[in-house]
Amino acid sequence: MHYVQKVIAGKKKRIQQPLLPNFLFIYATREQADFFVKKTVDEPTSFIKYYLDKTLPPEANGKNPPLIIPYNAMINFIKATSTDSDHVRIVTSEQCHYKHGDNVRVIAGDFKGVVGKVARIAGQQRIVVEISGLCLVATAYIPTDFIEIIK
Repeated sequence: MHYVQKVIAGKKKRIQQPLLPNFLFIYATREQADFFVKKTVDEPTSFIKYYLDKTLPPEANGKNPPLIIPYNAMINFIKATSTDSDHVRIVTSEQCHYKHGDNVRVIAGDFKGVVGKVARIAGQQRIVVEISGLCLVATAYIPTDFIEIIK
C-alpha cells in the first residue's frame, strides 16, 4: 500500500491504495497455492490466476511456471514499501540512473535494512529494490551516510 493525493468532492485527500493493484502475494507451497488457483469456474475463487514467469522455460504442460519470489526478496520488498512515505514508487528501468552496480544496505532511517542498488531518480539518490520479473520499487531520498556497500 502507499499514499496518494486525490481530489474528492473538490478537496484534497490523502488516501491509501495498492502499490501493485490486483496482485495477491501468498507464502505457500506450490501444492497449497494450487488449491486456490486451480478451482472450477463456478467456485468463488476461480478468478485467481498465477502471474507467470516468462523468463523461465515452459513446463511440461506448455505453460510458463508461476512467478516465485524468494523469501529474502519479498521481505526486502515489504521493508521498502511499508513506510509511511509518499515518495515510494514503482519505477521503470529507464527511470533508474544507477550510480554503481554494487548492492547496498540502508543502515539508518525509515528504510533501515532495505537492500538494493543506488540510483538517481527524479534528481534524488534513492535505493531501488527489484522483484525479478515483476517490478522495481524506489525508496524516498536516502542520504549517503545512511548507506553501506555490501561485499
